[in-house]
Amino acid sequence: MNFSINERLTSSSIQLGIISDCHVLMKNESTFPWFMVIPQVEGGIEDLHNLPEQRFLEVMQIIRRVSAFVEETFKPEKLNVGCIGNIVRQMHIHIIGRNTKDPVWPGVVWGATYKNETYSQDAIEKIQNSFSAFLYNDAQSYD
Repeated sequence: MNFSINERLTSSSIQLGIISDCHVLMKNESTFPWFMVIPQVEGGIEDLHNLPEQRFLEVMQIIRRVSAFVEETFKPEKLNVGCIGNIVRQMHIHIIGRNTKDPVWPGVVWGATYKNETYSQDAIEKIQNSFSAFLYNDAQSYD
């Protein structure tokens, strides 16, 4: 399968890894811990319910694992998980940690106005290392 990720998704994100043919990206935006799962799927499949049943279950398991990482690492009060795709039609699932003190609470993050600050290189490396360690430890629990 010839697969590439839409540039709108990659231009402001950092690739953390690939799990079961799902790319995991972190938006370089420290206001919210904002992650995306981008499954490698056949062209034209945009919505989760259109996936073959086994692939749907695999993608949902990855979403669950990434959500657990965000919860464990960033300790948000609430997780927002959504497969929106109104602008970028490529299937991608957002996993965003939210807190009552974040600048747009309780509203949605899409289209909201707030000051975006990128992660420092040190913070990016710590998150990348934490993600790798989490995946390794998490995978061990499935054995």
